[in-house]
Parts: sequence; structure tokens; C-alpha cells
Amino acid sequence: MRVLTGIQPSGALHIGNYFGAIKQMIDLQEKSDLFIFIANYHALTSLKDGVALKNNTLDAAINFLSLGIDHTKVTFWAQSDVKEVLELYWILSGYTPMGLLERAHSYKDKVAKGIAANHSLFSYPVLMAADILLYDSEIIPVGKDQIQHVEITRDIAIKFNNDFGEIFKVPEFKVDENVATVPGLDGAKMSKSYGNTIDIFCTEKELKKATSRIVTDSTPMEEPKDYATCNVYALAKLFLENDEVVALQARYQKGGEGYGHFKAYLNTLIWDYFAEARAKRAYYLDHKDEVFAILDEGASKARKIASEKMRVIRDLAGIYR
Repeated sequence: MRVLTGIQPSGALHIGNYFGAIKQMIDLQEKSDLFIFIANYHALTSLKDGVALKNNTLDAAINFLSLGIDHTKVTFWAQSDVKEVLELYWILSGYTPMGLLERAHSYKDKVAKGIAANHSLFSYPVLMAADILLYDSEIIPVGKDQIQHVEITRDIAIKFNNDFGEIFKVPEFKVDENVATVPGLDGAKMSKSYGNTIDIFCTEKELKKATSRIVTDSTPMEEPKDYATCNVYALAKLFLENDEVVALQARYQKGGEGYGHFKAYLNTLIWDYFAEARAKRAYYLDHKDEVFAILDEGASKARKIASEKMRVIRDLAGIYR
């Protein structure tokens, strides 16, 4: 089963990114034909700083490799290294009704939040459709906010297939209901836009500072505490096995420990959990040539599929040679 997912090169990763998406990718690479691309063309809708985008793209590659994406098990590349996606994007634009895009919630939400309306933002779902259809993708893991974009892809594919036959596989979206919603320092969903994140690759000093800022209540140290409403507990349990979760609950219920003790425990959990990833990241930062080679290898695999697909599409569309 071919599964495709794109990742935005958006700078530093936080633990919400990891438990909300990256961990699922790592699990999927063991049981599917997984395609992962760094969506740097998509990033152009919001990032206009060329130097920053280049740096973010390389940083994204390093981060994902460090966290466990295995380039020998997946096809991993930068979107811009396979130019065929832009050609398909343009061809598919002719099979995309304006009304379909005008109904896109994501576009309306972003404009409502003050992001400048432009063609790339408006036609974002068509480029996403090209990403998906170019590689005969079957399953697209998404959050609930991206379901509509996969539905738009399905509509475009069906419209094209109605004219030319079964050219595109019509993909299905997959929403993992078990994916944790990771709380931030203030208890709201962890998000850069809320300024409530804990970065995966921060320094030990920065991690301690972040965990110390987690909002808790004023229950005295000696009294039992309600773990179910505690932001520290909600984060800590992400890193624990079932028996360890039970043991932590018992500590809360017993009393005699303050939230400072639980924050220190969480700090240790996070630091130890990502120790191997930090070591890998340090290696890749010193061996960027290996990262570029990995991306080139993935792009070559993706390009072979894309070029064969586009040979068929060009012929059907009437593109000369």
C-alpha cells in the first residue's frame, strides 16, 4: 500500500510535531510503501525569504533523518527536486472548477487570519493533488483540517479519469483517531503560533526553562494532586509505558511531591528520549553532504515514477513531445 505524506520545512520541531505526526511516519515505514517529501514549493505560500527556505529545507531533512526516518525503507526527497509535479499541477488546473477551490476552508481561514490572498495560496490544493496523483498514492495520512484537500484531490482525479480512463488512482485519506493532541506549556494545543512549545532539539538549559514554565495549579506539596487535569502529567505520559504511567499516577495521588518534582521528572524524560536523535543530528550537521546524497537518492526514485506518469499525461493532454 503506497502511503504519501508531505512535511513543511517550517524550522524548529517541537514535541507536538513528533507525537502528532512524525512518530506515526516512523511506524508506517515498517509496514507500507512510504513516500515522504519536504514540501518546499508549498512553503512558498507563506515564506518569502529564500535563504530561510533553503536553510529550513536542509534542516527539515536533517531533523527527520535524526528522529528515525530511514531512507533505506522510504522514498524521501525534497519536492522541488522533482519538477514534474509543477507540470502536473498546471495540467490539473484545467480540470479544477473554480467553485471547488472557492469552497476550500483552509484558504478562507488563512485569509481571515491576515495572510495575503494570492494565487499560490488559492491554488494550494491543486499542487497538493499533483503531489498525490503523480506517485499513484493510495493512502494519505492527514489531520482533520486537511481532509477537504484530499477530497478535492479525489474530485480532480475523478474528473480527469472521466475524460481519459483510469489514469489516476483515487486516494483515500486516513485520520488516526489515536494520535495524541499534545498540550503546550499553557494547556492549549502545542503550536508555534501560541508560543507554548517545547522544541525537540533545544539545549538542556532551554529545556529546563521551558518545562519550568508549564502552567499548574496551586495545590500544596503535601496534598494529593489530580493528574487528570495536570499539564505536566499529560506531557509525561507520552513518553511512558503503561506500567510507568500507573506508577506516575500513584505518585500524584500519594502527595508529598510538588509540581517542581514532576517538572524535573518530565525534563529528564524528554532529554533522555531524544538523546539518540540529538547525536544523529550532530552527525548530520557535520556531514551535510550525506544528507544531500540521501535527498538525491530519494528524488531519483521519485523522479523515475513521476517521469513515467507524466509521459502518459503529456500524451493524453496533447503536449508536444
